[in-house]
Amino acid sequence: MKKNSVNVTFKGNPMTMLGNAIKVGQKAPDFSAFGGTLNKVSLSDYAGKVVVVSVFPSLDTGVCATQNKTFNQMAAKLGDDIVILGLSKDLPFAQNRFCGAEGIDNVITLSDYRDLGFSENYGFFMDELGLLARGVVVVDKEGTVQYVEYVPEGTNEPNYMAALDAAKGLV
Repeated sequence: MKKNSVNVTFKGNPMTMLGNAIKVGQKAPDFSAFGGTLNKVSLSDYAGKVVVVSVFPSLDTGVCATQNKTFNQMAAKLGDDIVILGLSKDLPFAQNRFCGAEGIDNVITLSDYRDLGFSENYGFFMDELGLLARGVVVVDKEGTVQYVEYVPEGTNEPNYMAALDAAKGLV
């Protein structure tokens, strides 16, 4: 993967970001990741829906757990035209365990642990940690990126309302 120009720190330390940084107005590159039963899931599986991709380093951290719980609560109020995908490099087994324990059933968790298709096509890969950076991407029903947030400091939460307002405005 190539280095990109996105600036992200993690606990104050600058991260080398790899992959193609995504921008508003771009056609959203398709990617495949692994679902809870090790099934391959692609962005194209959600064609015709508004897709919110909630990206985070690991469910085993407090901020990531909060991010998923918050999006899960918000997703319950969105309706069927919007889907929220929670994407990390956590193994699907860990994602299933976390979601089961926390009652998360409105966010579809996906793992980019193997193929790194999301990492490469969206530029969220932190080289020093081998994890995804925190952020949000919103893709409209036609497959165009309408909102992107690379959270500048990995230990901070994303702007939930800005992402969801962008998503709701596309329905």
